[in-house]
Amino acid sequence: MEIRYNEKLKKLPPYLFIEIDRKKKEAIERGADIISLGVGDPDLPTPEHIIKSMQSAVAKPVNHQYPFGAGLLSYRKAVADWYKSRFNVEISADEVCALIGSKEGIGHIHLGFINPEDVVLIPEPGYPVYNTGTIFTDGVPYFMPLLEKNNYLPDLDAIAADVLKKAKIIFVNYPNNPTAAVATKEFYEKLIDFAKKNNIIVAADAAYSEIYYDEKPISFLEIPGAKEVGVEFHSLSKTYNMTGWRIGWVAGNKDIVAGVAKVKDNYDSGVFQAVQEAAITALTSSQKCVEDARKIYKERRDALVEGLQKLGWDVKPPKATFYVWAKVPKGYTSAQAVSKLLDEAAIVCTPGNGMGKSGEGYVRFALTVGVPRIKEAVERIAKLKF
Repeated sequence: MEIRYNEKLKKLPPYLFIEIDRKKKEAIERGADIISLGVGDPDLPTPEHIIKSMQSAVAKPVNHQYPFGAGLLSYRKAVADWYKSRFNVEISADEVCALIGSKEGIGHIHLGFINPEDVVLIPEPGYPVYNTGTIFTDGVPYFMPLLEKNNYLPDLDAIAADVLKKAKIIFVNYPNNPTAAVATKEFYEKLIDFAKKNNIIVAADAAYSEIYYDEKPISFLEIPGAKEVGVEFHSLSKTYNMTGWRIGWVAGNKDIVAGVAKVKDNYDSGVFQAVQEAAITALTSSQKCVEDARKIYKERRDALVEGLQKLGWDVKPPKATFYVWAKVPKGYTSAQAVSKLLDEAAIVCTPGNGMGKSGEGYVRFALTVGVPRIKEAVERIAKLKF
């Protein structure tokens, strides 16, 4: 029998991080001592009090059944209380929907609001799911370059009028992956006016809001008028080192949240309630574990940035996220630099152009190994002839 893939699958670019993982495994098979600074998966363990909460919740028979719906009311209230405490934002429980990780919701929002030929405004370089969700719904991706000269903020004024007529969703992601940029209040105010004028839904991805070093990043939902035009996706993955747990949320405009929830009702059976209970513990307990993680990431950031700077690399310390966005040495493309680092130094990192053509000339390092290994990586790079 001949197996024929859906035409949409044929349009998908290779999923970047799967390809990176494949090359990493090949190097390990060759006996290389890999230092992995590629995929943004925290190496720090989930805090013990969250694990204990999960262990207790798993034993409850009520949690062994289908967890239909938008999530436990107690979970959605915990999210609302967290927003009030962290951002001074008023959110009601019916403006929150639990997600099986924010990636799931980011992919599903297209199914709720994009029809064939509708345009989706996508930051690039950026998280691949913004684009793949567009392809799956026969939407048209319009890529907004994130350039250093614009502080890695999209130039909304540069989007042509004929594009705006067809645009239905705009994705923004701050603190940003991969550039580590943060958004300003002024940018969000302009974004809200832009969305109102053009009747476009704002989908703000804030997965890294709690990984910062000095000044706290702001939330899109803090800005007056935000809930009129958009929603914010968030995740416990990076904040509490819970990537494998698959738990997050979408919050904001009640009707947009309801649209995402309706899609989910037809695609999955909700988020495992035991995980929701553990997430409540994470959100409502002491946040010292998050503060401790930030200190660790800061030490790692400083070790890598200072080390690369001493070697002559053009790199600035990020204000947020656990990524370092670095220009590659002169004479190299992103792919060439990544290949050299892997083949000659056994260091895995991400080519900037793998997340969008505007990322050409950069590589992304993830701060997901300890300081000693980061210093070792710098020592290995020092021996290379760039």
